[in-house]
Amino acid sequence: MEKEEKNKYKSDFKKELDKFADKLEKYVSTDNGDWTVKGFIDVYKNIYTISSDTKIVSKILEIHIFPQILQFAESIDYKIILAEKQNWYPDLTFVNKKNEEVKFAVDIKTTFRRNHKTAGFTLGSHGGYFKERDKNKNIQFPYNQYTGHYCLGIIYTRTDVTDDLAETEIYQVSDLLEEYETPIKKVGDREVTTVKNLKSITSVIKDFDFFVSEKWKIASDKQGSGNTANIGSIVDIADLKSGNGIFSQLGEEWFDEYWINHGSVTMIKDGKTLKITTLKDFLEFKGRNDLLDKIVSKTSNRNSK
Repeated sequence: MEKEEKNKYKSDFKKELDKFADKLEKYVSTDNGDWTVKGFIDVYKNIYTISSDTKIVSKILEIHIFPQILQFAESIDYKIILAEKQNWYPDLTFVNKKNEEVKFAVDIKTTFRRNHKTAGFTLGSHGGYFKERDKNKNIQFPYNQYTGHYCLGIIYTRTDVTDDLAETEIYQVSDLLEEYETPIKKVGDREVTTVKNLKSITSVIKDFDFFVSEKWKIASDKQGSGNTANIGSIVDIADLKSGNGIFSQLGEEWFDEYWINHGSVTMIKDGKTLKITTLKDFLEFKGRNDLLDKIVSKTSNRNSK
């Protein structure tokens, strides 16, 4: 595929994905910004609230928006292929129905605000399929077959809960009960609270921000989690939403080369041998001091705090 043609597909896909993301906040939120999901219900019409545990919230959010994602794909003439296994990349592969050579990787990334200004994600592995781009280990299609790699980011605020047990209370909603039904007082040893309607149940999360970005534009030069080979994102919410990452002025090629070599290439600095784990050191190692001023240092500094 010619570069100009590829860029046209990318531009069109990003434009549509941005419009889709703008609609999702209203889909998942009440008028006051609370999550419309209140819990899960059993056949006896008991509502079990959910924990604000990030893994639980992330999975339910994905399930919540998935019907909308299917409709979106259909509306832009793409089909969706889901990752065959839980730990495969990406979450969603969009394949153009008219030209199946055009594939986009879309990962759904969710996180909560650490404060009013910061949040962060992990952006996938920088080993395995990222380095061996013609292989299909732990990836739906080889990395280099994708026309572009995108993140659908979801940032939310956790609702303050003073009592951890309150996160998993049981409710019965008067509006759901038939006239002949009597509210249940207990489920096992647990008290059941009767409320007037679903909206009176506190949502565990609220105040959503949805955004779309190419993965490389929101990447930092730091790993995302512990000792695992994950790429970390920048953490400033405004920069995440605007795609203002540390590589954003350098380009995707530098992002690729840096992360392919992260932690495995060594250099001599101040008479000592060290593994390269910062973009500044990598550019110096490559003899490209002329590019140092293109590092978006504001974002890099925030990540290194």
